[in-house]
Amino acid sequence: MNYEQILYTSAEGVATITLNRSEKLNSFTARMSEETLHALKAAQADAAVRAIVITGKGRAFCAGQDLAEATAPGVRIEDVVERQYNAIIRILRQMPKPVLASVNGVAAGAGANLAYACDLTFAAESAVFVQSFIHIGLIPDSGGTFTLPRLVGMQQAFGQMILAEKLSAAKAAGMGMIWKAVPDAELEDEVMTVAKKLATMPTLAIALTKYALNRSQGSNLEQHLLVEAELQAIAGRSKDSKEGVAAFLEKRKATFIGH
Repeated sequence: MNYEQILYTSAEGVATITLNRSEKLNSFTARMSEETLHALKAAQADAAVRAIVITGKGRAFCAGQDLAEATAPGVRIEDVVERQYNAIIRILRQMPKPVLASVNGVAAGAGANLAYACDLTFAAESAVFVQSFIHIGLIPDSGGTFTLPRLVGMQQAFGQMILAEKLSAAKAAGMGMIWKAVPDAELEDEVMTVAKKLATMPTLAIALTKYALNRSQGSNLEQHLLVEAELQAIAGRSKDSKEGVAAFLEKRKATFIGH
């Protein structure tokens, strides 16, 4: 696919997807969504890729939906949500490789919820997060009403969604909404250092851990203990587990191949 509204690169086991409509604060169009979904599928299929980074070009991470396109004659908003956002959120949560968000600027509306759907979200200290849907009479989508209350609780989620106040990266980190806030000048290096580290770790164990966390959302304790036992059996048979145990016993650094 010829990418026009994103950039895609891959090096040292890390694929980087950069939203590339900086003049529009990287707001999503149908084309950008299609390209992002294609890039995520390409990264998933590429055995050389063992970690993924999503970021934005310019001064914004993502300002949400391009409203001019979404309100064009004949466009149904429910179709926009399903086609442009739900498909991306699903693949992010089902992705068997760790996905890091590098929030370089404002993350608003669907842009904020995209960041929350990633496995580890880093943000520049100057970045802000805002649930801006209420300002145009809409409800949060892109998994926001599922993800945010699980991160911060019902009161905080409701307040953010109804009052739509901007939250600093530092406050978001302090509330557990994101993994870490870092100085602007250090963001790219910090994210890539972690992504490259993840790319050398036991990828299957990471994938199974992510699957277990996803399953925990709808399980009781007894059900989830069985899930853990089942997944541990898979992990224990992996080449990486055998290598990790051998390296521990031989007092050397393990070399993981990802399966």
